[in-house]
Amino acid sequence: MKVEKREVCIQNVVASAAFNHLVDLDAIVKAFPHAEYRPEVFPGLAFRLKKPKTCTLIFHSGRMVCTGARSGREARKAIMKVARELRAAGIIITGKPEITIQNIVASGSLGGPVDLEGLCERARVGGNIMYEPEQFPGAIYRMSSPKVVFLIFSAGKIVCVGAKREEEIYEGVENLRRRLGEMRVLYEEMP
Repeated sequence: MKVEKREVCIQNVVASAAFNHLVDLDAIVKAFPHAEYRPEVFPGLAFRLKKPKTCTLIFHSGRMVCTGARSGREARKAIMKVARELRAAGIIITGKPEITIQNIVASGSLGGPVDLEGLCERARVGGNIMYEPEQFPGAIYRMSSPKVVFLIFSAGKIVCVGAKREEEIYEGVENLRRRLGEMRVLYEEMP
């Protein structure tokens, strides 16, 4: 069964970027009073955008980390917008930042409840599943292909982390749904 995008929702994309030079964080604070910078607490400056709604941490080294985007495209757009705004305010920024997607977090539903106890009994062999209901109500499943990690809850809700590309999320959910069906631990609800 093909996973539809509406069944899985990307919640956060974390992207890193780097300028190949140092950045004057004090100058950014002077130009942008809304920027948050308390070097005695944290070495990065928090630069928030309203559109796309993201927060980019900027470090003196020229490295940046952008969080809050809902897609890889939106994360890239946010980082480029931050660079443009800094340049427009007279902050020395040369070249284009090198952008890398570090992590995509998504949540969704498998379409029915999951027997987590049965899942653990049938899947003990690979050591990919961890389920300690006294500690945490979901099972943690480390998938090898694509290389993502799922939190699986008995109601059939899931959280997927570790993807570098959006396609990995959808491929991972398809693989997970198929494997749970083969193990007969996913009870899909009829529409």
